[in-house]
Amino acid sequence: MIVELVEKSRLPAIYGYREFVEAGGLLAYAADLGEQGRRLADDVHEILNGAKPGDIPIYQSTRFSLVANLKAAKAIGLTLPPALLASADELIE
Repeated sequence: MIVELVEKSRLPAIYGYREFVEAGGLLAYAADLGEQGRRLADDVHEILNGAKPGDIPIYQSTRFSLVANLKAAKAIGLTLPPALLASADELIE
């Protein structure tokens, strides 16, 4: 539903998911979903092997992904700093 809103309004903003940037949002900065998925699989494996869920430490992401939409930035007259562009994991043109 939010993706459809972004597509209709082309509202540039910062989002937590890459899909919103693909739909016209400006930036996405979020934890790496692949890393979270692997960690979740490890936790499930431990539980299936007898570990108590309360004994499994809480995991905090250490890898994050930055995606920038250059077309959205241009549409609102915004020039993204070169340092931000250099650190982006993906640029959508």
